[in-house]
Amino acid sequence: MTNGSTLRTDGGADEDDEGLTYADSGVDIEASEAATAALVAAAGDTGAGDYAGLLDIGDRYLALATDGVGTKLLVAEALGDYSTVGIDCIAMNVNDMVAAGVRPVAFVDYLAVDEPNETFSAQVGEGLSAGAEEADIALVGGETAVMPEVVKGLDLAGTCAGLAAKDALFDGEAQPGDAIVGFRSSGIHSNGLTLARTAATRRHEYTDPYPLETPDDEPDYESVGEALLEPTRIYTHLLDPMRDHGVHAAAHVTGGGWTNVTRMGEYHYVVDDPFDAHSVFTFVQEEGDVSDEEMHRTFNMGTGFVCTLPPEAAEELAAETDGRVIGHVETGDGDSCVSVRGLTL
Repeated sequence: MTNGSTLRTDGGADEDDEGLTYADSGVDIEASEAATAALVAAAGDTGAGDYAGLLDIGDRYLALATDGVGTKLLVAEALGDYSTVGIDCIAMNVNDMVAAGVRPVAFVDYLAVDEPNETFSAQVGEGLSAGAEEADIALVGGETAVMPEVVKGLDLAGTCAGLAAKDALFDGEAQPGDAIVGFRSSGIHSNGLTLARTAATRRHEYTDPYPLETPDDEPDYESVGEALLEPTRIYTHLLDPMRDHGVHAAAHVTGGGWTNVTRMGEYHYVVDDPFDAHSVFTFVQEEGDVSDEEMHRTFNMGTGFVCTLPPEAAEELAAETDGRVIGHVETGDGDSCVSVRGLTL
């Protein structure tokens, strides 16, 4: 971190400190994963992968993925600015497609509200349009549901469709000796906002001036809420270069933070040159007294997308894109973990 913003390097909160956790804020990752597993088990084999469901349609696969914006919407509500959450909704879906090696082609949105509001509906639409244009996909309709007894405020989610030739999917399995190429995030993205919001509002309002100086590669945020609302980066531009350079596996760093990297196989992922964490992560950690481990298990911490491939090809991919080699893959001996910034996750 630069310009006076640094991640804590003492290993986290002291034993007597009551550092904030994601579970304290209301989201228990282990309970969520257990509930998801129960749903999948009850539904049976749906053909779903880690990032998208695949349907064999002959000479290629039709892929489907669905996701939403989450409690980032509460920050938008507080600021009265919904102009970027549509970008988040597109990004969270298309990035999952890219991680599977699938080209996203179309998107439908689902907006649930307690009462109709032309202003925020128009702002949501602007964001969806901007996100679709950046991702190079078609918006093919959607649904707005008015449900005053079910929804308070609004909820925004969507479903993305993609296509891939059968030989175009990534193997999905990293290999020992692979290099890890990482790509910078834009900030918090749309994961961990429950923890981020709880920490940020301990002593601040969303409309308060942003208290940290930002590095040159970050916007100058006027308010705390604006820093939290920075839209999720879209990674569809990486699909063709990753295919060209023979990527083995890729991971979208979302909920669960750096532990998402282990979706690429049961190996030891040694990350010795991660991107700097953005100033907003320092702000959240300091305000919530959040441990280093909890931060890395919740947030992307500056790196929003990763992939693995042979070292020589990795250097070429990094040179042709805006990525860089951030580490390597080692044999895990049956265990899977990520080593980053002195932590083992």
